[in-house]
Amino acid sequence: MTLELTRPNTEQEALHQQEWQELRQWLLLSFISGLGAVRYRALLKEFGHPESILNATYDQLRAGLPDKLARCIAGKPETSDISERIEHTRNWLESSEAHHIIPLSSPAYPVRLKEISDAPPLIYVIGNPKLLSEPQLAIVGSRRPTPQGRRLAHDLALELGKSGLVITSGLALGIDAAAHQGVLSSYGSTVAVLGTGVDQIYPRNHQSLYSLIAQQGAIVSEFPLGTSASPGHFPRRNRIISGLSLGVLVVEAEQKSGSLISARLAAEQGRDVFAVPGSVLNPLSKGCHQLLREGAVLVESHEDVLLELQPQLEPMLDETDPEPEIVSDAINSQHLHVLDCMGFDVASMDLLSQVSGLPCAELSVVLTELEMEGLVQSVPGGFVRVR
Repeated sequence: MTLELTRPNTEQEALHQQEWQELRQWLLLSFISGLGAVRYRALLKEFGHPESILNATYDQLRAGLPDKLARCIAGKPETSDISERIEHTRNWLESSEAHHIIPLSSPAYPVRLKEISDAPPLIYVIGNPKLLSEPQLAIVGSRRPTPQGRRLAHDLALELGKSGLVITSGLALGIDAAAHQGVLSSYGSTVAVLGTGVDQIYPRNHQSLYSLIAQQGAIVSEFPLGTSASPGHFPRRNRIISGLSLGVLVVEAEQKSGSLISARLAAEQGRDVFAVPGSVLNPLSKGCHQLLREGAVLVESHEDVLLELQPQLEPMLDETDPEPEIVSDAINSQHLHVLDCMGFDVASMDLLSQVSGLPCAELSVVLTELEMEGLVQSVPGGFVRVR
């Protein structure tokens, strides 16, 4: 039996209720302030199941917990606020078949993530949870990359996605977004790990990208619904990015960068670390060069990654699948027409609508598709052609 709960049907109502009661206990503990992933897992190791933890005495709990936390769990930890959060979570869970919550005990919980010492006790998912157990490569880097770095991340993700890898990143500006967009343009799969609740879109201007990933990939977080962005959340998010993946590829990063946190976590977790070299004059190359000095695999093309991962990938990847057909000639012609109307300077939506003759609503769809293909980029004031 899996504790991954989805929308019930009439025939499964009894099983659904049993699953919900078990999942409810997992949620209750997760909402207790001060009980982080490490302490939660230690309690699971000691007691075996959330129900046993909730039934434990103060003396039993005090051996491994601070006094205040032990008293809280041994007493009545379910406050009215926690009850409301649990009910809200249940409503969200049952509102869509694309909504999932997967506890550590579920067979659906990703095996690689379970291996790390501070694996989250449960994860929230929008989209396809099966992708979390497929072979993945994380691609991360600067939020303010050069145009060359952005294009390289896009193209590496595109080629690696075509080879069968799921590309995982953090939905951040810059390299993260380029990686997600690259693999989506190859009709591949991508996973976005958030530093917020899965119901929160951050940054806000990634709403279209968020929606595409939810439809064609998976949105993942350990944070409860409604959790907003906070600086302390992103290092925690990074350990999940690396924990899900076979390795982490860094494309452009300064020496003091969150991307280097992901790379170091990957090394500590026994994952491969890859880095793209760059100009010694580019500050965004310094972080990658530091990783290379520390033993990261140098990457000049996607083949470098596949060669290094080959022993792990051989039993998992099928490189003989035919590529899907490209979109129709009519759509391609429309894309080319809009590109012909653009230069490499910033052009506003209104200007492009006038020059192309397309209504703003139709033009917005075309520009989103072009952005997913890595041909244009959204910038302050409008759009700019990348290549």
